Amino acid sequence: MQNAPPASRAADPLVGVLTEIARIVAETLSLPDVFARVADVARRVLPFDAAGVVRIVDGPALLSWGMATPGIPPGPEWRCERSETSDILWPSATGTRRIDDATAVLDPSLRTDRAVLDSGTRSILVAPIVRGLVPLGDLWLSAKVPSRFSARDEEAASAIADILSAALEHERLAEEERKRHRRHRELEALGPALASALDVREVFDQVSAIASRVLPHDKMTLGLLSDDRTQNRLWAVAGDRSWAPETYAIPDSERAQMELEFQIVRDAETDLPPDSSRRAILLGAGLRSSLRYPVRVEGRIVGAISFHSTATGRYGEEDVELAGRVADQVALAFSHQRLAEEAKRTEEARREAARLEARVLALSDELESRDGFGRIVGDSPAWRAVLLHASKVAPTETTVLLTGDSGTGKEVVARAIHRASARSAGPFVALNCAALPEQLLESELFGYEKGAFTGAYASRPGRLEQAAAGTLFLDEVGETSPLVQAKLLRVLEAREFQRLGGAKVLKTDVRLVAATNRDLHVAIGRGDFREDLFYRLSVFEIHLPRLRERPEDILLLTERFLGDLSRNVGRSAPGVSREARELLLSYSWPGNVRELRNALERAVILSEGGLVQAEHLPIAVAGSGAVRTASASAVVLPAGGLDLDEVEKTLVAQALERAKNNRSRAAKLLGLTRAQLYTRLERHGLA
Repeated sequence: MQNAPPASRAADPLVGVLTEIARIVAETLSLPDVFARVADVARRVLPFDAAGVVRIVDGPALLSWGMATPGIPPGPEWRCERSETSDILWPSATGTRRIDDATAVLDPSLRTDRAVLDSGTRSILVAPIVRGLVPLGDLWLSAKVPSRFSARDEEAASAIADILSAALEHERLAEEERKRHRRHRELEALGPALASALDVREVFDQVSAIASRVLPHDKMTLGLLSDDRTQNRLWAVAGDRSWAPETYAIPDSERAQMELEFQIVRDAETDLPPDSSRRAILLGAGLRSSLRYPVRVEGRIVGAISFHSTATGRYGEEDVELAGRVADQVALAFSHQRLAEEAKRTEEARREAARLEARVLALSDELESRDGFGRIVGDSPAWRAVLLHASKVAPTETTVLLTGDSGTGKEVVARAIHRASARSAGPFVALNCAALPEQLLESELFGYEKGAFTGAYASRPGRLEQAAAGTLFLDEVGETSPLVQAKLLRVLEAREFQRLGGAKVLKTDVRLVAATNRDLHVAIGRGDFREDLFYRLSVFEIHLPRLRERPEDILLLTERFLGDLSRNVGRSAPGVSREARELLLSYSWPGNVRELRNALERAVILSEGGLVQAEHLPIAVAGSGAVRTASASAVVLPAGGLDLDEVEKTLVAQALERAKNNRSRAAKLLGLTRAQLYTRLERHGLA
């Protein structure tokens, strides 16, 4: 074929197919999309019933984009280990492999082989996808009849696989970039951790725990150099420091290393000089490799932060940038500590830090308020009544209870009350009680002392302390456990609390605004909620109406959301067609304002800057209103009444069965969050 004239090559359908596949790979970034489109095109020259692309990920694991047929999107991801797959199916850099009868070659005792055989596959053609001599994955084709593929098919499959190697290489590079960004995001927690104490040593264990997510280590130290560079003082050591001396001498052979941009010790036994005190200390503690990064204060190296591992060769060039970020954060905190020379200045620094934190929270609130969901919009009588009550209670110190369905805007009203109060200069701290299990909720709300539980490496203030001189918003307060309810009652009655694991009684100065979508009277009757706490919380209760109870606001909200969403996507605000407006007004909006905003966000994307039409709205808006009404009207109440607990238990069990025990899907079927579903599972003994 290579010697064929140009006209002959142009007439070859394979040439056209390869050209189109190359264009697909160049245009499409999503690997599953690439494969689905390539499968459609490859059908013209290859006689397969199903096709797939697999790639090697995470070492021995194999990831496959399903068994797909042309015109049908690929199925769910398939992962398997090397031990679960026969040699002929595992990716390699060798040439194409052809199986004329899978039943005679594959081993049904292996998971991957059994899945192939169970699909009815008889013929298989596998072409390697490689980068140089490194296997990236395979292109495989299958048919349900034996001996389906020929030597010419092998050539075509191999040519297609060569083109697909570019797509897999792009995906690999993209995954490496995503991994790099994930590692950097993990280190964002260092700032708050170091800001919680002026003495870095107090939170050094916590810094080590955060850094270990991206730089695994067995020991971490912070050393400070003497002015003449002859001594290194191990000023901070994470965890047990019995292995590390207070100071050690730096021999002449190592002093130049103290000024390096970084130092990687792959094996302390061979990389460090024999007279090195550091070598003796590391080997004595069973540590073999290290990564050392200098700590600079005002441009001068004052010491270094070091990560140590018991394994040799643990650290490489790719870890240096992350170590530098940790060192920079520690250097910043260390600079602050060195400035705190006396108690008065320490207290002033603490107050300044608190003021800055409050300012950050206020700015964050302001940014959130610029988003459509954060604004108060509405002119209906029901909504105006809510705002009237909120405006009257805001200037007081009265505890407020906001009730209403999910998505009605309870947090929006809570923030409005805070901003209109005398505490507006203080922080607004929100905590979703339904999103956390009991012990974590208790520690988040009240804080904890060092050693209160496994992983409590340092004391940490809770939301009550963070909200000092401001407002604490407790969302889904009806989902709290009896223990948390008892402690919360004490806060409301005595304005005092104790951190988890602590003995000191702390005073609190916060205004409490709580919210719930549950009927707390029913919860009190069941024994799920304390009656005395309810009366403390509901001193001033505001009920937020459902969106369907304030239809006059739907188009006002729509206009505001479209304007904000259009700015977010960089387009001009679209209008809404008459049919779409009628649909918005006729729908029952079970998800309330939140559902409306999500529906409009989808519509803005689909409309591409044009008029929002009825077809741009979600199927749920278009079709489920009538079904929901019909199903509700079909319920027959027996003369003897219903046991609502038993009805709820039955519905939860049915949702789990329909979702095949997938709790996320079951929660969606019931219109609940995952946390709310877990509460009901516990309540009805279905956990």
